[in-house]
Amino acid sequence: MLRRVPLVIWLTAVWVLLWGTFDVGTLFFGVLVALLVTQMFPLPMIRTRMVLRPLPMLRLIGYLAWDLVISTLRVAWQAVWHRRSAKAGIVASALRSDSDHVIAIVASAVSLAPGKFVLQIDRANRTCYVYALGMRPGEEDSVRREMWFLERLVVDAVGSAGQRELVRGDAG
Repeated sequence: MLRRVPLVIWLTAVWVLLWGTFDVGTLFFGVLVALLVTQMFPLPMIRTRMVLRPLPMLRLIGYLAWDLVISTLRVAWQAVWHRRSAKAGIVASALRSDSDHVIAIVASAVSLAPGKFVLQIDRANRTCYVYALGMRPGEEDSVRREMWFLERLVVDAVGSAGQRELVRGDAG
């Protein structure tokens, strides 16, 4: 039951946000509905070797916030300056980590900011196909380096010790 507390808190918050008012009644019924949902539809336990490291997690969040601002400015520049002649490309970027969770987090993080998103993930080859707006010919390596840097930040924040060694060993 203790492992369900974060989910109950999250579901209660969603309930309060959906009702648009914060009062005792809304909070009470939010908790009640959240407890009912978690009891009737229990989620299976997912076992991972992921470890949350607070300082690297803050570094990851800071990078994502910075990337969000820079990417927004790049997309705005492309929209205003280049309009219909904006260049784009698709880059295949092979990741080093073999963890489904890490690959999913990296793909989500790339797709968070405007101008880039993961079109497809080739799970067997650990390859993400990334669409990048404003990319000129010959800039494929910069997209790959950005993906590897993001992968390293994610692995540092939540990866296992083995994944950290693998990513750091390739990065030099």
